[in-house]
Amino acid sequence: MVQILNIQNNEPDTRPFQNENHVEEDQYLLDAYSEAIISATRIVSPSVVNIRITRSSQGRRRGEQPGGGSGFIISPEGFIVTNNHVAEGNRKIEVELQDGNIYDAEVAGLDPYTDLAVLKIYTSNLPNVEFNHEYAVRVGQLAIALGNPYGFQCTVTTGVISALGRTLQTKSGRSIDNVLQTDAALNPGNSGGPLVDSKGGVIGVNTAIIYPAQGLCFAISAGTAEYIVSKLIMEGRIRRAFLGIAGQFISLPLRVIHYNKLETGSGIKVEQLEKSSRFDNTSLRKGDVIIRFNGEPVTGIDSLQKLLDEKTIGKRMEMGILRKGKKQLIEVTPGELLEK
Repeated sequence: MVQILNIQNNEPDTRPFQNENHVEEDQYLLDAYSEAIISATRIVSPSVVNIRITRSSQGRRRGEQPGGGSGFIISPEGFIVTNNHVAEGNRKIEVELQDGNIYDAEVAGLDPYTDLAVLKIYTSNLPNVEFNHEYAVRVGQLAIALGNPYGFQCTVTTGVISALGRTLQTKSGRSIDNVLQTDAALNPGNSGGPLVDSKGGVIGVNTAIIYPAQGLCFAISAGTAEYIVSKLIMEGRIRRAFLGIAGQFISLPLRVIHYNKLETGSGIKVEQLEKSSRFDNTSLRKGDVIIRFNGEPVTGIDSLQKLLDEKTIGKRMEMGILRKGKKQLIEVTPGELLEK
């Protein structure tokens, strides 16, 4: 603390002395933060689209009901990612690009279980973005959301990744696993827009907010989204196996990894188990940590979802788990996940 004489009352000024170098350093950090957002926005915004929908309303007020959402282009040929709740059940879908051009869109595929959808517009040489493959998403990292809240095109908001591996309950009663939590502000109309990192890579698909909470917003992770989107483009639907498990990503302690000689440092902790005649998960218990399935390592919910494909439906499969810190092998039989 440096004391500076206050001229008005001749008393020492006890305010902290701020070195000019510190001011310049703070300014540099602020400029770097701003430049990261500006750069990412410049990369991503040309691919963000405004989706206009027309639904046929039921009940007393019959007729057309307008609505909308956001999306982003993932290929020059016109494939667009958005939310299932934006795309499903519409009489007409229009897509407005950043250059003002408007195209009629058709639904290429829907997946209500992950709230993802793919639209197709017929044009070419479109600006597009890619899902992040460079590094794992971390809690605390910068998150940038782009979309069209309340019709305000290409609005940018920023925040951080608040948590990983959330399970989100949708209005229809379905649960979406491996959801990112962020405090980047989302509003109605942001649904389906991209959540990106500082380099402009897509790390999530914005999907939901919780009312009336502040800063509780959610996005479907890029790993889940990329897998589902590729299947929708190729096949138009997702046929997947189901084990009746609600779980959460967990990092394993080093002592557990070394004791069990594991090849992975993470897994899925079983939080809830559903019972049904359509599948068999009776060998599992709440609190077990899933680390392998059908001979492949399970590092998180994304990897298990990919392994639970149509080839495993109705077949007895080997699963590796940790129970009270010790590795065990059990058997389970997946059933087919049916749309509700």
